[in-house]
Amino acid sequence: MLSPEDNETVTRVGPGTPMGQLMRQYWIPFLTSSDVVRDGQPYRVRLLGEDLVAYRDSEGRVGLVDHACPHRGAPMVFARNEEGGIRCVYHGWKFGVEGDCSEMPAEPADSPMTKRVRIKAYPVRERNGVLWTYMGESAGDLPPLPDLEWNMVPETHSLVTLRVQECNWLQALEGEIDSAHAAILHGRKGSTIAQWRQGGDLAPTFEVQQHETGISVAARRKDGSDKNYIRVNQFLMPFWTLVPPQTQYPELSGHAWVPIDDHHTLAIMFSYTPDQPFYEKSRKLFKEGYKGRETGHHSNGAYEPRPMTTPYATYWSKFNRSNAYMYTYETGMPGLWLEDAAAQSGVAPIYDRSKEHLGTSDTGIARVRRMLLDSTRKAAQGVKAPGADSPSAFMVRAVSITVPAGGDWTQLGADHMKAELGKGFGYKP
Repeated sequence: MLSPEDNETVTRVGPGTPMGQLMRQYWIPFLTSSDVVRDGQPYRVRLLGEDLVAYRDSEGRVGLVDHACPHRGAPMVFARNEEGGIRCVYHGWKFGVEGDCSEMPAEPADSPMTKRVRIKAYPVRERNGVLWTYMGESAGDLPPLPDLEWNMVPETHSLVTLRVQECNWLQALEGEIDSAHAAILHGRKGSTIAQWRQGGDLAPTFEVQQHETGISVAARRKDGSDKNYIRVNQFLMPFWTLVPPQTQYPELSGHAWVPIDDHHTLAIMFSYTPDQPFYEKSRKLFKEGYKGRETGHHSNGAYEPRPMTTPYATYWSKFNRSNAYMYTYETGMPGLWLEDAAAQSGVAPIYDRSKEHLGTSDTGIARVRRMLLDSTRKAAQGVKAPGADSPSAFMVRAVSITVPAGGDWTQLGADHMKAELGKGFGYKP
């Protein structure tokens, strides 16, 4: 459990909050490259409680600027994206990707306002089909993008999907580092999921190891009399999770649980194969679903677009809190990610963690909370966020390995947990 004060600290992300300030020391993924078209419609975004619009200018540069014109607050989502800038439809004030104002048609040609007025703008970088922004203070050079393997392999090796989840970011994240739930929540009778190896031991022991950028959370299960089956999930600062591969589905997966605001999360899911093109069968399954059910990724046909003025308008799901995720008692949730989302979203967008009763299976969750709280306190004292300036520290993998009973997974799995571009698993998941 957490005190109400600590719960506020780890969940609130707006400007000036301890967690919000910590997250602003990291690069944040926020859209796919295809979401913004050269000279096309600006796209409404909200990140860490800040309302913004993204657009791609005539030269292909991506801007991320305030959603309101600094003149009289007109919505910039309606702005005309033309000739190297974004032009407010109200009075024609035009801004570049760095926030500079180049035109004020209704003002005198020699008006000093043009040089004085700026729109809030954040820098954007693009890598392997994903857009990233840095929302922190930068006195000099920006820190490098983190070396996350999923975003560095060839695009043919990966699949990335986005969806809006109606809960606080930490509730979603904690669900994915919790290995105890897998065989119970997802163990539908008669499904291949019920046959996952986790089902052979529903009471694993949990062991954790903190490292430079996050925490490895290992679930140790009995596998016969002389072996242990160990799944190691990874938490990486500030909102990343990595999930081990399954025998049936030998790809690596994970999420960025990016806070839209305190009550909504942009779930960026990635799956990839490190040393070969992504399996076309898996790509088709994720994009189309399976026999009317959702899989690990949100399918293309299950989005329910909102008006363009809504942040992330194209990534809201037809499965949501208002319709109980289309759950029925007879059939359960209509898909894998929905089972996770419904449980993670809980009874409130921010659950009161002072009411919890944590058990041994929550060891990893407790340690992650401790690391987040410790990092926010140190950040308030001017200490740099863990890994923010160390891109290579993010080159880790989640693993699922079999070891001799009682074997030290930190040693036996050490090489497998090191990500290296072009390197295969080195073991059978």
